[in-house]
Amino acid sequence: MSAMLYAYPATLTPDKGGRLLVRFPDFPEALTDGADEQEALAEAADCLTEALASRIADDEDIPRPAAVRKGQYEVTPTLRIALKAAIHSVIREAGYTVAELARAMKIDHKEARRLLDPKENTKEARLEDALAALGYRSAFAYYIPGKHGRLPAVPGGRRKAAVLRRGTKTERR
Repeated sequence: MSAMLYAYPATLTPDKGGRLLVRFPDFPEALTDGADEQEALAEAADCLTEALASRIADDEDIPRPAAVRKGQYEVTPTLRIALKAAIHSVIREAGYTVAELARAMKIDHKEARRLLDPKENTKEARLEDALAALGYRSAFAYYIPGKHGRLPAVPGGRRKAAVLRRGTKTERR
C-alpha cells in the first residue's frame, strides 16, 4: 500500500426544500444533508466516518479517494476512524490476518481485534503502534478546508496530509 490520504470528494446539491444534499462518489451508500454549507459539511464528515466504520465492520474494501473536481468539497473522517481504516486496508491488501497483527504487536488476538472494531474508542497512539507493527506510519496535517481543492502543496512537491507511508529507517517524530 502506498501513501493514502483519507480525504474524499463530496458534492453538495440543493434539494426542493432548500437543504443541501451531500453525496460521496466513492461511497454511494453515504448520504446526508444540512441546512446550510457549514452544517452540510459537518454532517458530511460524520457520514463519511460512519461509511468507513461500516466498511471496516463488514470487512469490505475501502476505496482510494477519487480526485476532487470543480464544485466538490474534500471531506475527512475522524482521526480515529482514519487510522482504523488504514490498519484495515493494510491488513486486507497485504493478506495479513488479525492473528498476525497480534503476533507483530505481541498482544492477545482479542485485543488486536478490538483495535479494528470501529465501536471501540481506541487511543490514536495505540492505532499508530499497530500501523508501525505492520511496517507503516501515519502523518498528521492541518489545513483550511475548502471547495474545489486538495490539500495545499508544500516545498518539495509533497502535500501536507494524513497519509500512510511504509516504515523507513528515519527517526519517528
